[in-house]
Amino acid sequence: MLKGSGSTVSFNKSNMSDPVPSDCTRRRLTLQQYVDGVLSGDRVVLARAITLVESDLDSDQELAAELLDACLPHTGKSRRIGVAGAPGAGKSTFLDALGMHLITDRNERVAILSIDPSSPVSGGSILGDKTRMQRLAAQPQAFIRPSASRGRLGGVAPRTRECILLVEAAGFQNVLIETVGVGQSETALRTMTDFFLLLLIPGAGDELQGIKRGILEMADLVAINKADGDNRARALQAQRSYEFGLRLLGAPLNGWSPRVLTCSALTGENIPLIWDVVLEHEAQMTASGFRLARRRQQALDWLWARLQEQLEAEFRRHAAVQAAMPAVEQKVREGVWSPPHAARHLLQLFQGPESA
Repeated sequence: MLKGSGSTVSFNKSNMSDPVPSDCTRRRLTLQQYVDGVLSGDRVVLARAITLVESDLDSDQELAAELLDACLPHTGKSRRIGVAGAPGAGKSTFLDALGMHLITDRNERVAILSIDPSSPVSGGSILGDKTRMQRLAAQPQAFIRPSASRGRLGGVAPRTRECILLVEAAGFQNVLIETVGVGQSETALRTMTDFFLLLLIPGAGDELQGIKRGILEMADLVAINKADGDNRARALQAQRSYEFGLRLLGAPLNGWSPRVLTCSALTGENIPLIWDVVLEHEAQMTASGFRLARRRQQALDWLWARLQEQLEAEFRRHAAVQAAMPAVEQKVREGVWSPPHAARHLLQLFQGPESA
């Protein structure tokens, strides 16, 4: 096992590409070493490449951008599946069962990008969902990478899109993204996946939740988990409630009719059926051209998201803004300036005298 950056990555020595320096845990690799390792499916180098793209260091970001450009021609061929749901819905156990189905029954490789809540002190991942995917973690055809959300809203991490490209370049046919579990606000996942699976549990206010908009209207499939034992009857009732709710929402623009299924990650019941729905959705969206159009729009969404992030960083580093910020914040705290007034003032400083 290789440990680093708060995550644990399984690997076989047979997967090693060469040559990785013996001191690879102490320094960055060269661009070519990263590229060769990722494209050969070396999970050790893949894990280190993800650490690189998640770094906030300017020097690492330059290297990460070159790495992504080199890998880009080898991406785009996987299925990108988002799995959202409130904490306690059993997302990690569900992904363990689904991943084992893909490996053992379909002989396919699977990458799990698991977004964990961040520690308010260290900023690191505090749950480690990989511990709940013990069967999958032992499989050489699987790659599991927990990443800290760093307080990012929307259920994903700041560099989830970059991670998707890297695992695609490494040859994983299926990329499953597990959100942090923030309920109705897990909307960012929709902007980076092909299929949105909402995992719920019975007996959690289904009659009301089933008619809510928001996250429900983004779902391509609603799966009622833990439909086993005494929960089975409640799960079937929840299924009917959500089917009714989806009918109230009307037909999606892409022509797909969202489904509602029950399942049990514990027993494996209906796990293959859920994947059949994923494949049916993929075939329909590919034939209609919607899948390609969506991928292209997602690339533009990514562009604007990074522009916003980088502009904010440049704004905070601006000398005039830094000098004025304490006094401006004090005026806002004391009610002397409204936040819009303060924002306009700081933007004028950022843009320079010519903006006045």
